Amino acid sequence: MPSRLRPADPVAVSQALERVLAAVDERAAPEAGDLRLLVRHYLALLATRAPGRSVEVRVPPYAAIQCVPGPRHTRGTPPGVVETDPVTWVLLSAGRLTWAAARDAGSVIASGERTDLSEYLPLGPAEGPEKKN
Repeated sequence: MPSRLRPADPVAVSQALERVLAAVDERAAPEAGDLRLLVRHYLALLATRAPGRSVEVRVPPYAAIQCVPGPRHTRGTPPGVVETDPVTWVLLSAGRLTWAAARDAGSVIASGERTDLSEYLPLGPAEGPEKKN
């Protein structure tokens, strides 16, 4: 796994998550550095939890990974693609937003086989009061 997609220091993750969730709760824009750290951290955890290459998960502009067990994919875009924005990815990963709610709201675009990531989420605990949407 490239170093940019390795799980981050737990203290840094906790602090960044606290700031991002506070910004979201206040309807403010989270800091880009915090979002970058958390997106890459949670994508690294997903790659570990769901190893494979049948689904590409994209969280522009920060990172994309291939994951989820299934037929080996060797060239081009995998048959399954998931794309979402950084804030939605953090909320999903932290357990503050459910997969179904994000799909229903159009915050996650998922097409192809094996793109329902709900069995792998959340990837870590949310700090502060639980807010599942």
